[in-house]
Amino acid sequence: MANHKSSLKRIRQTLARRLRNRYYAKTARNAVRKLRATTEKTEAAELYKKVSSMLDKLAKKNVIHKNKAGNLKSKLAVHVNKLN
Repeated sequence: MANHKSSLKRIRQTLARRLRNRYYAKTARNAVRKLRATTEKTEAAELYKKVSSMLDKLAKKNVIHKNKAGNLKSKLAVHVNKLN
């Protein structure tokens, strides 16, 4: 166990950040799943804007890697454009 006051604080901060990051990452994954399941183009286009913004914010905060965000956005854009 940690002996220093600063290391105890670091452990608390790390735990809080990890839980927060897990929540936001899981929320984003669910949003991506919902968008992939959408079959109507207008609804998908509107949802794509929100999901894209969410992924950019997560990448900016290093919750997910910036390349992963870009890859997901690209694949989702292809999905939205294929819809009728």
